[in-house]
Amino acid sequence: MPSYTLADFDYALPEQLIAHHPAAQRSAARLLDGRSWPPVDRVFHQLPGLLRAGDLLVFNDTKVVKARLFGHKASGGRLEILVERVLPGDEVAVHLRVSKKPAVGALLHFAGGREQGGFDAQLLGRYPDEQGPLFRLRLLAPPGQSAWDLMERLGHLPLPPYIERQQAQGDDPHAAQDAQRYQTVFARAPGAVAAPTAALHFDEATLAALQAAGIERTAITLHVGAGTFQPVKTEDLDAHRMHSERYHIPPETLAAMAACRARGGRIVAVGTTSVRALESWAQTGQTEGETQIFIRPGFAFQVVDLLLTNFHLPKSTLMMLVSAFAGYERVRALYQHAIAQQYRFFSYGDSMLLTRRDAGQPGPPEHQIR
Repeated sequence: MPSYTLADFDYALPEQLIAHHPAAQRSAARLLDGRSWPPVDRVFHQLPGLLRAGDLLVFNDTKVVKARLFGHKASGGRLEILVERVLPGDEVAVHLRVSKKPAVGALLHFAGGREQGGFDAQLLGRYPDEQGPLFRLRLLAPPGQSAWDLMERLGHLPLPPYIERQQAQGDDPHAAQDAQRYQTVFARAPGAVAAPTAALHFDEATLAALQAAGIERTAITLHVGAGTFQPVKTEDLDAHRMHSERYHIPPETLAAMAACRARGGRIVAVGTTSVRALESWAQTGQTEGETQIFIRPGFAFQVVDLLLTNFHLPKSTLMMLVSAFAGYERVRALYQHAIAQQYRFFSYGDSMLLTRRDAGQPGPPEHQIR
């Protein structure tokens, strides 16, 4: 197995291929069928014809919350927070963007502050410890209003940083469209600050066509964190520390996977978030908890047979994951093809269907899907 560095996962992407808006219809996005070579250029609504009766799609049913909030310090200086986690006791863990970090104990004011219909918050320090990447705030909200209530009422959808049309104070004329389209049609469990983007292409018509074709579906929950967009900062991949995300795999999903294996079907992960949850469970046996799994070339997949995924940022851990899944050289060639054919990239972009690189070998032992 070659020894990879960060530079091996870089590629040159023309700026105009970054998708700043979704396709006109969800299932009208393009789909690069990379299961064999040469790849085939398709449209997403053709997906039911690419799978087999008895296959099982595993979706991530997390729901993106309005986690971006704008406020000011007592001095009047502007600030922005992105709520990564809601903690016990009216506390939240946030990413904080401000020109000069306030002192511990400082009061921060949002939407004009509590006296003007907004709320205040006190800075308590770092999270989860003094070296943590996040800040911990105690919310001083109007009576009866939780952090979830405040985000829903005052927050803005946290679009990815590369969608540059989003304006500094969240005053985006496309906000209504984003509220619908930067959310899957089956989103159920609030808690994500980024969408499981491979699933954004599914609409009710495509789901009905999959069901009619005998292709089943089930769900896990992984609350996508802002760390999914954080760049890897070291050439030595062994030195990279993955961000932590919460996941849950319900008993009915385990049963659906066991039945899929029993009938000879394939497990199709919809997005890298589903892969991370499923392979975390395979490694640890834990059906819920925190995962910091770092999947890169050399990783031994135990659950997933096929992967439906969007096109990912250069030098990202997600590029490493898909390279581990389908093979480094194949993924490089598929990305070159996608660029040459003017596919749209990143969260609102097009998608790709991949087979696990060792798919010709026997699948995982039966006891691992139980």
